[in-house]
Amino acid sequence: MNNYTLITDVTCDLDAATYESLGVVCIPMGFRLGEREYTHYADEREISVTEFYERLKAGEMPSTTQINPMVYHEYFEESLKEGKDVLYLCFSSGLSGTFNTARMVASELSEEYPARRIEVYDTRSASVGEGFVICKAGAAYKAGASIDEVLEVTEKAVLHACHWFMVDNLMHLKRGGRLSSIEAILGTALKIQPILSVNEEGKLLVVSKERGAKNAIAYLVKRLKQDAYNPQEQTVFLAHAGCPEKAEYLKQVLLSEGLVKDAVIYQVGPIIGSHVGNGMCAMVFEGENYKF
Repeated sequence: MNNYTLITDVTCDLDAATYESLGVVCIPMGFRLGEREYTHYADEREISVTEFYERLKAGEMPSTTQINPMVYHEYFEESLKEGKDVLYLCFSSGLSGTFNTARMVASELSEEYPARRIEVYDTRSASVGEGFVICKAGAAYKAGASIDEVLEVTEKAVLHACHWFMVDNLMHLKRGGRLSSIEAILGTALKIQPILSVNEEGKLLVVSKERGAKNAIAYLVKRLKQDAYNPQEQTVFLAHAGCPEKAEYLKQVLLSEGLVKDAVIYQVGPIIGSHVGNGMCAMVFEGENYKF
């Protein structure tokens, strides 16, 4: 049995069954939709992901909040009280301040529990890209690897996880400062779909702008052909924000052309979904990363 707990947060966009199978603890996060505050849990106990995107389509605008220090304190201390160490794999510091908050709480708890080890690791990843990293780390954790061994696996996964995604609703990117108002308005009128990736610091980059969904998906496939290590031996991760038909189409292209061993599809939850809007489709695979 491991003498530590492996923890992450719901920005990974994995499902509850995956966390359970790996033995990974998942910290929920809060968001606001309409007049109500919600907490997004992996099991969708307060609001389903489907309902979230239906309400976005109806015109409601969401917003998110960082994880409260007391939440970190509660989740970390639960393990510490059991005499276990803690390894927390966190949402990218390039996209949120949660990493610094977690480190602050870890430092405080280290003074209370000097015999225990608390590691906070920045995955420099988000959504299913982060989920890809967590699955690699979780498999090692489940196999009984030590904290240092899991950290080694995690760092390798981060360096070689190629994140590529297309977005449909440009106004959400404008709100986040990724596109100007003019770019968002013109892009929407021209049905431009930006292609984004994540750089070495875990920050988003707009890499290309494609005309229409099929051209955008073709770009994702091209990147896999160019950058993946032995893709026919890989199970790639796909994810969608309220557009299962795009993810299914991408999966069929990959499988029908024999490009990959398999592809699994996850839903983008409300936390990441609040910033990308309906229509985002992502693909993550192992390969030569940061080729922009």
